[in-house]
Order: sequence, then structure tokens, then C-alpha cells
Amino acid sequence: MTTDSLALPDRLRHHRRVTNRDRHGYVLDDLSKRIIEQLQEDGRRPYAAIGKAVGLSEAAVRQRVQRLLDSGVMQIVAVTDPLQVGFSRQAMIGVRAEGDLAQVADRLAEMPEVDYVVITAGSFDLLVEAVCEDDDALLELISSKIRTFDGVRTTETFVYLKLRKQLYNWGTR
Repeated sequence: MTTDSLALPDRLRHHRRVTNRDRHGYVLDDLSKRIIEQLQEDGRRPYAAIGKAVGLSEAAVRQRVQRLLDSGVMQIVAVTDPLQVGFSRQAMIGVRAEGDLAQVADRLAEMPEVDYVVITAGSFDLLVEAVCEDDDALLELISSKIRTFDGVRTTETFVYLKLRKQLYNWGTR
């Protein structure tokens, strides 16, 4: 238990734990969050350096990281900048569909140009983020692929002009 959590009354410590559960019931304590923050800054940071920053031994950090990985709470991945690797066109595509939304979503998720698919409530049934080499590739994706899927009624495309914020730190808030 950290000094931060010791300062909280029992009822607040319990509330904090409950609100930090993921969908599988995994509890992220303050130490795990601090380890994740360290890895978000540098996914290759040595366990010894992380341990020094959070007040644990290298072995304890290694065990906690392995538990986070094994439970599926966390992944350590390389994130590239699409513009720097030859993909100059990004877009969010709103899809109105009929029938089994999960089947349409699964089919969209199989496409190499698509990096994000979510079933939504609202004016679109699905939101799909696509990363393409250029406008011609985006047009091909929408016209010849997505709009031809069974179940897809209409699409509306929102071309990204400039990305202002993209973070992956929701697990440590």
C-alpha cells in the first residue's frame, strides 16, 4: 500500500478501488498506475529505473508488469506517426448499417486500412478510423470496399486535417 492510499479514509480508498476496475474487475492500485505511466513515457524503460521511480525493486516491477500483460489490462506496443511512414490520409468514417452490427464491425475490422472500429449509439451505427496512403486509396476503400458490404446502408467520411490530441493514458487517470 502506498503512502497516498494510507492518507485516505477507508471509505474513500474502497471507492477509489471500485471506480478503477476495468470491465473484467481488475483493480489498478496506485503503484500499478505509476508503473504504467513510466512505460507510457518510454515503453523500453528498464525495470530497475521504473522501480527507482516508484519505490519498488526491479523484481517487483517485473512481476507487476507481467501480471498487467497477462491479464490483458496493458500492452506494450510501438506507436508510429502515419504521416512519417507514408500514410498521408486519415479519416473517421461514420457508417449506418442494418442487420447484425457485430458482423459488419468484424468485417470492417479485418481490413488492413482500418485501425479502429466501434459500435455506437447515435446517428451512426459504427465509427471506423482509416489510415490510407492518399486520397485515391481512401476513395477506393470507401467506394469499392466499405460501401459494398452487406448491411452497410450509408457512410459519411470525416477527413482529418490536423490531429491535435491523441493519448493512451486513460488507464492511469
